[in-house]
Amino acid sequence: MSITEYPQIAPFLDYLQFEKRYSRHTIIAYQTDLEQFLLFLKDQYDEVPPVEQINSMFVKSWLADIKRKQTDISAKSLNRKISTLKSFFKYQLKTGQLEKSPMASIISPKMSKRLPVYVEEKEMHVLFDHVEFPDNWQGRTERLVMKLFYHTGMRLSELIQLKEAQIDIAGKQIKVLGKGNKERIIPVEKEFLLDLQKYVDEKPVKESNNFNLFVNENGKPLQARSVYAFVHQYLAQVTTVQKKSPHILRHSFATHLMNGGADLNAVKELLGHSSLAATQIYTHNTIEKLKEVFNKAHPKA
Repeated sequence: MSITEYPQIAPFLDYLQFEKRYSRHTIIAYQTDLEQFLLFLKDQYDEVPPVEQINSMFVKSWLADIKRKQTDISAKSLNRKISTLKSFFKYQLKTGQLEKSPMASIISPKMSKRLPVYVEEKEMHVLFDHVEFPDNWQGRTERLVMKLFYHTGMRLSELIQLKEAQIDIAGKQIKVLGKGNKERIIPVEKEFLLDLQKYVDEKPVKESNNFNLFVNENGKPLQARSVYAFVHQYLAQVTTVQKKSPHILRHSFATHLMNGGADLNAVKELLGHSSLAATQIYTHNTIEKLKEVFNKAHPKA
């Protein structure tokens, strides 16, 4: 089903893009979920009912149909679809299209809590002290990118979009533009910032109007796919964790801060989380670390 066939979808997607400032990837996911839901209603009832006639039974029937057809669907995927509909109908309430949301009685399935996977501190030391990076522009770029991920906990999208002007040597900080175009400040040691400035000064090629901090040997901005590939390559040399991605370095940054006694609210601000709940997952790793220390050190353990 095309979004033009249902008048409430396009304004909702515009709202996500221009007011909520969601990423293109997230908006596409919302659009796909909504189109699947409306297509289900069309198949079941020959035509899609007006938004004010959609009730909770329609939603429950759709969710049951998904679980019947996709027996291995995860609670996380199902919750995302429920979240899409909740946001959509909440917007209809906001704009006066509805007086009551059909999602009030919809209960999201419980998700098993998984601890964030991270690289051990000693393994990070091995990476930067003993792993050899190529002695060329590519190797120099890859080493600085790996260090910046670990020093700041930046997201992949934030790093590849980082501009030269966001490096503040005098203030010993980097300004990061995160989700929803929210700016946050991350303190960074001056020595590393000087390394970044030297990198900028010695760029082999500078394309006009391109002020991205990191570039390849041709002066073009780094692509997410290539960054993901070399992060995986280097982490594979020092750790056995199954997933070896830029996000694992973000988890490592946060976990090592928590293990070092950092304040939870401070870690929240450094990561750019909108709520403390998202940051609290790292406290579980800290507790597990304490248990490990106790079991090794206490005579009664």
